[in-house]
Amino acid sequence: MNPTDEVDDLLTRAGARWRADQPSAPEPDLDHILGGRRRPRRWVPALAAASVAAIAAAALTVLPDGGQDPAAVPPATSDTQQSFAQGNQQTPMAGVTQPDPVNDKLLVGAGDKVQASGEVIAVPGQEPVFCPSHPTDLIGYPPGQEPAPSCPANIAVKLKGVDLDRLGDAKTIKNVRRGTATLIGIWGNRSIDVQEQKAYVVPPATQIPPLPCKAPQGGWVSKPNNLNAPAVLAFLDAHSAQIAEPLVQYPDGHGRGKPIVVQVGVAHGDLAVFRSSLDKVFDGNLCISRALLSRGDVNRIYQTLTNLTAGQELGIQMTSASTPGGGRAEVEVVVYTEAVKAALTPVGLNLLTVKPAVQPIA
Repeated sequence: MNPTDEVDDLLTRAGARWRADQPSAPEPDLDHILGGRRRPRRWVPALAAASVAAIAAAALTVLPDGGQDPAAVPPATSDTQQSFAQGNQQTPMAGVTQPDPVNDKLLVGAGDKVQASGEVIAVPGQEPVFCPSHPTDLIGYPPGQEPAPSCPANIAVKLKGVDLDRLGDAKTIKNVRRGTATLIGIWGNRSIDVQEQKAYVVPPATQIPPLPCKAPQGGWVSKPNNLNAPAVLAFLDAHSAQIAEPLVQYPDGHGRGKPIVVQVGVAHGDLAVFRSSLDKVFDGNLCISRALLSRGDVNRIYQTLTNLTAGQELGIQMTSASTPGGGRAEVEVVVYTEAVKAALTPVGLNLLTVKPAVQPIA
């Protein structure tokens, strides 16, 4: 066996061990969801290029099977075209000069008291750093073959006064110490002068907003839907410039026999006109709501951010989706400074939710 074969064999066995350790996924009630019959489907990311920042389940788009003819999609009417042309025209450049109280409270300047919770890495002979969450390769390494922990220089935050002996989940790999902690201190020049050190706090899971539509007379009923039907998928894909990603909601909780409601946020155009068109191909519980951003808007925001921040050491890690239901696009940053704000302003700050790893403490 040559060295290449040995590496392949090690990776294969490591991958097999990892898969064997994973819990089995629950069996979905496909008959209920898909209207009593299974249909072929394929899922692709709506923003594949943006996945360098995050993996967002809400950003997945269901596309029709390549062999299906989408001719059953109702053609756009003059009313639809007019409502889209005259409707809620939010674009990534809208609201550039509007106040932004939502994100302004997260601004950090030199001398401010801040908090950061996550990974700490200490390389011998160098200052320890706080390393914000970032994409990594999910490779299973045999014991003893793991690479030394490292942090990309453009997001690393230098730490002064951190106690490496108090790190949680601490390990030393290739003489590099890594662990977790919540750190409180004073912000400097991409650095934190640590004054207090606590245990790492797991960030809360993303919460799905409640269903905005009122239940019909008698409440939502449990019935199948045809969200996965080729005609429906083609219709939604054809209106990606107008609507947000469809969101599957469970108003009465999860479980067999519980009602499922498909929520579609409309960012541009009249809700009633859009629903009238969708009703021609969709069967099932449906909620049409107002959204801030469409899939097309989020794509344009991502591209604009890419162009604005190219070559800038601002610690902006981009966005992969808007919040569920078509809300603001989320942008992960190391720290929200005036320089970062200035870079994001041309996009439209009122269209963004900034998520900094280092946050101010009032």
